[in-house]
Amino acid sequence: MLDIKWIRENPTAFDAAMAKRGLENEAGRLIALDEARRSHVGSVQALQERRNAASKDIGKAMASKDQARADALKAEVAKLKDDLQAGEAKERALDEELKHALSVLPNMPLDEVPVGKDESDNVEVRLVGEKPALGFAPREHFELGEALGMMDFERAAKMSGSRFTIVSGKLARLERALGQFMLDLHTADHGYREINPPLLVNDAAAYGTDKLPKFGDDLFRTTDGRWLIPTAEVPLTYMAAGEILAEEELPLRYTAQTACFRSEAGSAGRDTRGMLRQHQFTKVELVSVTTPETSLEEHERMTASAEQVLKLLGLHFRTVVLCTGDMGFGAQKTYDLEVWLPGQDAYREISSCSVCGDFQARRMNARCRKAGDKATRFVHTLNGSGVAVGRALIAVMENYQNADGSITVPEVLRPYMGGLETINKSA
Repeated sequence: MLDIKWIRENPTAFDAAMAKRGLENEAGRLIALDEARRSHVGSVQALQERRNAASKDIGKAMASKDQARADALKAEVAKLKDDLQAGEAKERALDEELKHALSVLPNMPLDEVPVGKDESDNVEVRLVGEKPALGFAPREHFELGEALGMMDFERAAKMSGSRFTIVSGKLARLERALGQFMLDLHTADHGYREINPPLLVNDAAAYGTDKLPKFGDDLFRTTDGRWLIPTAEVPLTYMAAGEILAEEELPLRYTAQTACFRSEAGSAGRDTRGMLRQHQFTKVELVSVTTPETSLEEHERMTASAEQVLKLLGLHFRTVVLCTGDMGFGAQKTYDLEVWLPGQDAYREISSCSVCGDFQARRMNARCRKAGDKATRFVHTLNGSGVAVGRALIAVMENYQNADGSITVPEVLRPYMGGLETINKSA
């Protein structure tokens, strides 16, 4: 959520920031809405003051036995009561109109974020490792998985429709091993606290983490009005909602492995083969809650934590900073980690790490305070994939495939696989 007070004081800077996001002349519209709201609030306050004064005058008129005046004042108070009810209803409507107008606007990008229209304008900042020299024509993950008898897309479609996968046998264990490895790494080496959060959240949690109202079509909703989480970012970040946190205890760092659910609205025809773009997938999430002064440093730290997963897996990847046109709705700045997939002969996103400033904190009223101070201020929030488990499975399969269709298990995962070194086709 953007700050209307800051927008009023800095309309030119705000419009310049929104222009980088492809939006024009937003400040004037928002300020006009705020002016209408303020003017009406003043009118309501004037009505309240008159009602209070008239109520006191009734007592005076009764004391002086001026019944006519008392009756006239009572009639005026009754009308003022009706006017106030109508005025307060309009005030709520004007508040909601301004709130909605602010809630559908994206966060303002930091000055160092490159300006651009789409992913072609993203800027590479690091290239790690080298593309594997396989010595044969690589296959895509779904070809490998089906040939091994451990990926079944047809049966998944029978029970759930498109964009679902059944993974079985040693590949299912490999996927589980990847998630366990990531959690162990982030908790033991990177200082994150493991959380097992709810997978269903209410409107307040979805709104507070900027998923509503903008992305309601991308989410799955239950019959009782709750939402299946699109990422553990939602419950992990919302743990700070309504809190006043001690600055001395920040940053808070959380990690969780959860199922994630997305409708993939607008992705028709994209990645229809395999399990790159699913309605249900597993991801290890990283969330940090920090002070404003430390959030950019925390962003670099979080990105390094996600990168370490890929380094230990021996996967070639690049880190890019997203341009303004490709950056997520709530982000001030985002790094994407793109892993190399030999079967696709392309880099594909496997992690996205974003700093959001106080954008989410304002929505969910998450604040912090220094010891001894009375004043509070909004925290800064960050989130990142640490990393997407299903896509990590794809990357391991394609990068560690052998000419006979078997998959070599990366050394770092072998303790989680009972020492297994190679996944072969089931007998």
